Amino acid sequence: MPKYRSLFISDVHLGTRACQAELLLGFLKEHEADTIYLVGDIVDFWRIRRGAVWPQSHNDVLQKLLRKVRKGSRVIFIPGNHDDGLRQYCGQKFGGIDIKMQTIHETPDGQRYVIMHGDEFDVVVRYAKWLAFLGDRGYQLALWTNAPVNFIRRRLGLGYWSLSSYLKLRVKSAVNFIGEFERKLSNEAKRRDANGVICGHIHHAASHQLEDIHYLNCGDWVESCTAIGETFEGEFKLIRWLDVVRAREGSAKTVGNPKLEVA
Repeated sequence: MPKYRSLFISDVHLGTRACQAELLLGFLKEHEADTIYLVGDIVDFWRIRRGAVWPQSHNDVLQKLLRKVRKGSRVIFIPGNHDDGLRQYCGQKFGGIDIKMQTIHETPDGQRYVIMHGDEFDVVVRYAKWLAFLGDRGYQLALWTNAPVNFIRRRLGLGYWSLSSYLKLRVKSAVNFIGEFERKLSNEAKRRDANGVICGHIHHAASHQLEDIHYLNCGDWVESCTAIGETFEGEFKLIRWLDVVRAREGSAKTVGNPKLEVA
C-alpha cells in the first residue's frame, strides 16, 4: 500500500449524482498518509439544498476518513464555496478533523506551500453568486450528458469521452479563466513569500511552474478522479486514479481473453 507524507484531495462533491464516491473509496483504501488535506467542496451543500443524492458510498467515504483519523492520520479540512457554510467553524475541530480557512504546508526541506480552495480568487463566486449557481447547473447538465453519450460510444467500441471536459478545455473563455486563475493564486503565494500553492475549485488537475512558483491543483472526484501526493522526500506527484483503475480493468480483460492482442 503506497504511503505518503501528505495527500491532497478536493472537489469530491458528496451529495451529487456525479460524485465518484466508489472510486474515491477505493483510492483511500489503497493509500495512506501522515496528513490528509481536504481542499474544499467535499460535500456539495448547493446541491443538497435542491434535494440530496446520498447513497451508502457517500457515507462510506466520510467513515473512511474518520477511521484514518482514529488510526493516526491528521486530517485538515479547508471548506470551499460549495461547503462554505462550514467556514464559520474554522479554527475548530470535529471528529478529530481540523477545520481551517487556509493553511501553510511545509515540505521536509523547508519549502512553503499555501493551501486554499481557490474560490477566493474567482470573481464570479465572489461578486455574482447567482451566476455561479447558474454555471453550476450548466456543468451538471454537461455531466449528465456524459452517461448516454458514453453508452453509445461503448456500443461502438470507442473509449470514454467527456463533453464537460471537452467544453471546459476548448471554449476560449474557459481556457483564459483557468490561466488567469492560476496566475492569481501564484501571485498570492508569491505575496505570502511561499514557494508554491495547492488548491482546487476549477476541477482541472495540474502541477507546473509559473515563474518561480509551483502551482498544483488537486483536480476533482467528479470526472478526472485525481489527487496530489507528497512523498517523504518532499516530491509532489499528481495521481490520476481513474487512469490507474482503467489500466487495471484493461489488463484484467486481456488476461481473461488470451486471444485479445494489445498494440
